[in-house]
Amino acid sequence: MLTQARSTLEQPRTRIAGRLGRVKPSPTVSLFGRVAQLRAQGKNIIGLVAGEPDFDTPDNIKAAAERAIRAGQTKYTAVDGTPALKEAICAKFKRENDLDYAADQVIASVGGKHVIYNAFMATLSPGDEVVIPAPYWVSYPEMVLLCDGVPIIVPCQAERGFKLRPEDLERAITPRTKWVVLNSPSNPSGAAYTPDELAALTAILVRHPDVLILTDDIYEHLTYGDFTFKTAAQIEPALYDRTLTVNGVSKTYCMTGWRIGYAGGPRDIIKAMAAVQSHSTTNPTSISQAAAVEALNGPQDFIQHNKAAFERRRDMVVNALNRIDGLTCHKPEGAFYVFPSCATLIGRRRPDGRVIANDEDFVLYLLEEAGVGLVFGSAFGMSPYFRLSYAASDETLEDACHRIAKACHALT
Repeated sequence: MLTQARSTLEQPRTRIAGRLGRVKPSPTVSLFGRVAQLRAQGKNIIGLVAGEPDFDTPDNIKAAAERAIRAGQTKYTAVDGTPALKEAICAKFKRENDLDYAADQVIASVGGKHVIYNAFMATLSPGDEVVIPAPYWVSYPEMVLLCDGVPIIVPCQAERGFKLRPEDLERAITPRTKWVVLNSPSNPSGAAYTPDELAALTAILVRHPDVLILTDDIYEHLTYGDFTFKTAAQIEPALYDRTLTVNGVSKTYCMTGWRIGYAGGPRDIIKAMAAVQSHSTTNPTSISQAAAVEALNGPQDFIQHNKAAFERRRDMVVNALNRIDGLTCHKPEGAFYVFPSCATLIGRRRPDGRVIANDEDFVLYLLEEAGVGLVFGSAFGMSPYFRLSYAASDETLEDACHRIAKACHALT
């Protein structure tokens, strides 16, 4: 009877952890799903939501995976990656970034996102701050919140090329700062820091010896024109012992579904990340690891072909969007995104009379009326903008820009 009396008086305990109340589902994943749903209903939708190359994984990489299967490499591996993959990662860092890492200073995980999550989980205590320039990749602040940290968002305006200024970085750092995140080239803006710009930021970080640096270099090979890519620990060797250099095979090698990310960094942080990983996913897929070895060690000539296509598409899309009344599009240095402003369209009316109140309304309008799936800028911490991925065929992009232009013209 006592038990029954309590059950009628007490509120039921929630089954969902309180920390999830601070976290929003990924808008890019949600919008990708919405595009797929509309297509399944027979709608003619152009999806420019996903951050995914439209090129197929190179055949030599596929063949390496097939060989691994036939050789029986289908068992558990070491938690932090096979010896062959770790050797390939170390060689890549030395060859391309002039960074020397031993095997116990690198880790392979289930994609670059998993690497970053493991790093935050392994290092953040409640109240620790993580400085994140905006616009940012949607998962950075949410991962910080999941790990009981505090994201400190630093806006980086279009007139500054969407790049963090040294003086703004200095102001953002406090005694609680644990990490500073640098993503170059950037998702969503495509902004990339020149060696001189990066040197100005690293000079600030040198003066704060307790601050860790996470460089997300996943778009490293997708820069255009005469841009020269450098990473933070390469620019400033004094930061080597407190920099986690994150990369992966998803974007450069067109291997998004293979889910292999990796990082090089301080031994204690790598060891702690491996401990976290040992209790979550354990090792990345053995077959994908074999494929990643071939990706890193094998022929690299296709990268230039893909880059040329992306650069051509970037120029076409930037020019097309800048011809549309109401849109302003900055030309990015890298990645495969543009991040145009729709500020002058806010407040205008759709043909059905509804007002475009913000960038989310604008993106919804384009999806409903033009059949073009994009991501609203507020998802990346900056309004009123939107992200368009130009990882699609020239014909698809031309059609999308024509539809966007028509829809914008219909606003009053």
